[in-house]
Amino acid sequence: MRADGKAYVPLKILIAGGFGVGKTTMVQTLSEIPPLVTEEALTTASVGLDDVTAVPGKTTTTVAMDFGRISMDDLVLYLFGTPGQDRFWFMWDELARGSVGAVVLVDLRRVDDSFPAIDYFESRRLPFVVAVNSFPEADLFPDDEVRDALALRPDTPVVRVDARSSGSCTRALIRLVEHSLRRDGAGPAGSRTLASASGTG
Repeated sequence: MRADGKAYVPLKILIAGGFGVGKTTMVQTLSEIPPLVTEEALTTASVGLDDVTAVPGKTTTTVAMDFGRISMDDLVLYLFGTPGQDRFWFMWDELARGSVGAVVLVDLRRVDDSFPAIDYFESRRLPFVVAVNSFPEADLFPDDEVRDALALRPDTPVVRVDARSSGSCTRALIRLVEHSLRRDGAGPAGSRTLASASGTG
């Protein structure tokens, strides 16, 4: 309940992508409450399953989900970070139920890791935006090349984020909700309301 007595409009959003692309970091960056994280240490049992070549400093992995919350004007966004490994994909259907869309984080050094998440949301006609995380070499490729490499549909937004930056992550959420509103036929009026809520309109 807001201070003026009006109720928030709740929206469920997934933060998805491959292993080690920054999903947990993004949820932690955005959440206005202490986030729930289900990270466990990587062990020798994951050798051959979890490729940490491109993220050599990674020592933990999400084994269930991450959860956070962020409020914006009359909206409250519930953020659910998905596990990135194939062996935990059985959880995705439950996490996706009732969501308005997803932010698919991408590491351009490992483009192939992005296809399972993109295919998942496309096959279920769930709105999503592709968020290119600011790993090394991310700035070498313009959005058009990223779009072509990922074989995205023309209406799928591509945004640039730093998962450690609340500003860029918030803009990615706004772009997702705007995209979802347009897909649902809400039109630009809803987009203007959301933009003004974040101070970007």
